[in-house]
Amino acid sequence: MMIMNQRMIAYSDDLRPQLLTVWEQSVLATHDFLKPADFTAIRDLVRTIDFSQFQIFCTMDECTLTGFVGVQGRKVEMLFIDPNYFRRGLGRKLMNHVMTELDADQVDVNEQNTMAVLFYQSLGFAVYERADRDDQGHEYPLLRMKRK
Repeated sequence: MMIMNQRMIAYSDDLRPQLLTVWEQSVLATHDFLKPADFTAIRDLVRTIDFSQFQIFCTMDECTLTGFVGVQGRKVEMLFIDPNYFRRGLGRKLMNHVMTELDADQVDVNEQNTMAVLFYQSLGFAVYERADRDDQGHEYPLLRMKRK
């Protein structure tokens, strides 16, 4: 079921609490490979991020943040959707926006997050490099992808 009534807005700091909630719910729903201690460490790190350092766009259902994408340069640094809105086209809507408006053409994705890998492949991204560890040094292989 596609959602057509979702509006897209630029991130502002008043959305931070909702953005952090969506991040946490999305990761819990999609990153079942994370060890609990690693999830806690990553969550604590994410809570320190200055989101104004990224170009972030959010999808909104009325006043509720349902998903967001963050870009730095031409690289998608974050894409998270509220699990209640999975498979409704929000990820594609957000990605199409940043690919068109910001020429975003790179993303790193956890290799174990197979649904995300398939999603990015469906948008024309292909793996050009594999790292054995994530950027924090944990043993979660990363696939570096670039749009063809």
